[in-house]
Amino acid sequence: MSTRFPDGFLWGSATASYQIEGAAKEGGRGPSIWDTFSHTPGKTLNGDTGDVADDHYHRWPEDLGHIADLGLGAYRFSTAWPRVQPGGRGPANREGLDFYSRLVDGLLERGVKPVLTLYHWDLPQDLEDAGGWATRDTAYRFADYAEIVARELGDRVDLWTTLNEPWCSAYLGYASGAHAPGRAEPAAALAAVHHLNLAHGLGVQAIRSVLPSARASVTLNLHVIRPVDPSSEEDRDAARRVDALANRAFTGPMLSGAYPDDLLADTAQVTDWSFVRSGDTQIIHQPLDVLGVNYYSTGLVRRWDGVSPRSEDDGHDDALGSPWVGADDIEFVRPEGPYTAMGWNIDPSGLVELLLRVHREHPGLPMMITENGAAFPDTVSPDGAVNDPLRIDYIARHLSAVAEAMEQGADVRGYFAWSLLDNFEWSYGYDRRFGLIRVDYDTLERTWKDSAHWYRDVIARNGLD
Repeated sequence: MSTRFPDGFLWGSATASYQIEGAAKEGGRGPSIWDTFSHTPGKTLNGDTGDVADDHYHRWPEDLGHIADLGLGAYRFSTAWPRVQPGGRGPANREGLDFYSRLVDGLLERGVKPVLTLYHWDLPQDLEDAGGWATRDTAYRFADYAEIVARELGDRVDLWTTLNEPWCSAYLGYASGAHAPGRAEPAAALAAVHHLNLAHGLGVQAIRSVLPSARASVTLNLHVIRPVDPSSEEDRDAARRVDALANRAFTGPMLSGAYPDDLLADTAQVTDWSFVRSGDTQIIHQPLDVLGVNYYSTGLVRRWDGVSPRSEDDGHDDALGSPWVGADDIEFVRPEGPYTAMGWNIDPSGLVELLLRVHREHPGLPMMITENGAAFPDTVSPDGAVNDPLRIDYIARHLSAVAEAMEQGADVRGYFAWSLLDNFEWSYGYDRRFGLIRVDYDTLERTWKDSAHWYRDVIARNGLD
């Protein structure tokens, strides 16, 4: 059976600055928290860093050629804050702005819409040294940075996205320490949640102060959390508590203008939330043109009995602490497979559930799938072809899930495959490959995988056969 998407459905792919650019010390770029973290022994697999990555900084014309050949209608990328403002404050770095200006112009010349993310985790190290996202001032510095980029790139950008996955920035960066800056401070993590939310609101205001008609967005990795035993009140409550931390800590203030009462109560033993000042939630609650949704897998939780070994199979690295602040009596149970190379379960039904939930709770808010994809151990055949049937199956099944949700009323405007290129996969270094295009990290040669050829055909027919 074939599936067709509506006319105008936006097909794209996505990347992030630190994961692909390289040129870590070129063009006036300053250090980010990921430079510091990846150069700290033991923090990343094999000691890998983003110093070179895919060398997109120098090879961007070639990469734009691949984007055009794929037939992408849009390309989602992020600007590196330390390339624009090396220390996170003060005047802009002209070389950095010129790089992104050339990139945007190159996309437009090829008929591709630029979808720009201002923050995909590469906080300038100087700002972290001053307290990072646990400090209120960082949100105001972000607004300054957003205004600089908006003034430079103006209305050449189709969609402005403030933050990518603030859940990861706050909880993996400041609670578990699995991501940069590698801190395990639960109270600081909740302060980071708020200051990231505040940065989003201030950032949207800054962009629209320069570009009143700018289309604004934020990208959230909304979690699908299910109780192990749906008939158990304790397991259902465990799912509620995790949902508050994972989802409603962001959707509450961003989309509804308030933090949920149960989140504040659940975490009262960690912090009194006094960092939330009068008027903050009004700033955070900015009108959005579209909500970016990143989806990969589902989670399964229950109340821990406090005696048996506690399962912490939440899909994230072992680290200094838990990302689930104030939820020490909850355990994550490994969902049924199959699994990707990341150990994440493959469950397209979760995407249907998620899209319909957003549609139900926030009617009238358009959505885009801004990341969806999978890492698998790809096979390179003797003739140089890269066979990745599991990735094709993964994406096909999730596209079918998007279509199913749309048939039930969800307003989904586009789909961005993660990722355009194999890249630096954060603490996993270069071991896990998500790309439609393979990168040989010795030569930096790009090779289309079977999935890239397949995705080009999907785009050309605007649907699945």
